[in-house]
Amino acid sequence: MMMGFSRNSKPSNNATQTCGLGAVLGGAALSRRRVLQSAAAGMAVSVFGAEGARAAENIEGAEIAAQSKKRVGLIGAGWYGKSDLWRLIQVAPVEVVSICDPDQKMLDEALQIAAQRQASKQRPRGYGDYRKMLAERDLDLVLIGSPDHWHALHAIAAIEAGADVYLQKPISVDVIEGEAILAAARKHGRVVQVGTQRKSTPHLIEAKKQVVEAGLLGAIGHVDMCCYFHMRANGNPPEQPVPDYFDYEMWTGPAPLRPFDGMPHLRWWRTFMEYGNGIVGDMCVHMLDTVRWMLNLGWPKRVSSSGGIYVQKEGKSNISDTQTAVFEYEPFNAVWQHRTWGVPTDPDYPWALFIHGEKGVLKASTMRADFIPHDKNAKPIHFDCVYEREQYPEDVAEPRIELNAAPATRRHMIDFLSAVAKRSRPVADIEDGHISTASCILANLSAQLGRGLVYDPKQRTVVGDDEATSLLRRAYRAPWIHPEP
Repeated sequence: MMMGFSRNSKPSNNATQTCGLGAVLGGAALSRRRVLQSAAAGMAVSVFGAEGARAAENIEGAEIAAQSKKRVGLIGAGWYGKSDLWRLIQVAPVEVVSICDPDQKMLDEALQIAAQRQASKQRPRGYGDYRKMLAERDLDLVLIGSPDHWHALHAIAAIEAGADVYLQKPISVDVIEGEAILAAARKHGRVVQVGTQRKSTPHLIEAKKQVVEAGLLGAIGHVDMCCYFHMRANGNPPEQPVPDYFDYEMWTGPAPLRPFDGMPHLRWWRTFMEYGNGIVGDMCVHMLDTVRWMLNLGWPKRVSSSGGIYVQKEGKSNISDTQTAVFEYEPFNAVWQHRTWGVPTDPDYPWALFIHGEKGVLKASTMRADFIPHDKNAKPIHFDCVYEREQYPEDVAEPRIELNAAPATRRHMIDFLSAVAKRSRPVADIEDGHISTASCILANLSAQLGRGLVYDPKQRTVVGDDEATSLLRRAYRAPWIHPEP
């Protein structure tokens, strides 16, 4: 998800395909996947009830959006930027007009594949500077898959250029950046969908409906969230010359200019706080956002965190290898823990959430979900991940694709198109993306300062803590200027 980079996520699992909404929407995707709207809507409602009704609306919205072909640009042609674009092409007859990346090799590859995948077979225009791309003012939609330290400037510039935006998570590297994106989206009336596609994951939608909304958990008293993936890059590469095909100055942008020690793509950039917010910013944001969606939660009352580099001390990485964060809500806490070493506490759920209620527990991940009742006479409920290999055989050959996430991303794109068509709020609206992102950033600030923090989103300050308030805005490297709400 970025300019010559990728998002750190769990490798895809080749489990057996299961029926579900992803298959419905796969069948409903436009062009080769077109179905009669009424039939698809009816099937969605029958399969998923209220959520199916929203899916039916999304199908309708995608049909409406398809009546005039959307012109699309991509900023950040790395792994996840391309993955998002290919999923969009699969569900709507868009025209990819332009792609931007400071890595010329990465850019050329994306331009070539886009020409092969889109119906027109036209090669998009390529840019190394997003400002030149957006100055054309010829884009309806802009997908942003750049590194986290670029998200705010890219998103705001795309919004100001008149585009609706699909923005990867986390939306920002500091809290005020997030406030500025939200303010820009509302001021200009643009739709911004955040790439927290767990809200569009079929088995999680069903678990929310059948377990949480059905009241099977009873009173909820605690939530656990975790990530135990060994995803923290931690090498010691030497300083080296910058390749002539890579604009390192532009890639770095507003972030500190580190000595160049190799291409920052894939996981290398994520191992430095200069460009992101560590495992909390990368992985906790997904699980916290999912918990907030499932339980209808807003801002936490208070955020506290502690952690550090306790085991993996041998490399350059400056993100924590071990960290715990507590997000306080009424009347329970949501607690995050990550370790980038050791083994998962529950091997079936290495990156997951656990909602604990008086009547049972809901375990949920990108791969599966299980409701385990406390009553031995009650039946547990298992939810399988949806795959769409038969509907989209091109997925299987795509390098680095997360097959378990592709159906969710397609559904997320349809929801985005629906919101664009109706000028409504998408399921992962920028405001929710900001709350989830900022809460994770506050956790890191808490760990840095050694005290809990209470954020006031109206005043945009940390209550009673001037030092913490000063840290809500990172320093930008000249000549880049930090955006303000």
